[in-house]
Amino acid sequence: MTTRVTDMSVDELKFLIQETVTQAFTELFQDPDKGLALREEMKEALQLSLKAANSGEETIPAEDVASRLGLDW
Repeated sequence: MTTRVTDMSVDELKFLIQETVTQAFTELFQDPDKGLALREEMKEALQLSLKAANSGEETIPAEDVASRLGLDW
């Protein structure tokens, strides 16, 4: 049986909209890399980067990287 919008209460319609929006956002913003293995060379590069940042070495601010790539930050 199909329910028509005209047969729904305001609360039922609000709930339906909320569930639909939640489902859409969940699908849009899920991690596309979820479940994939991290390559060993990438893991090592990330570890080196973290070590450098934690030891006080100069880093490039995210805003600069975004600007270089033509991204709005």
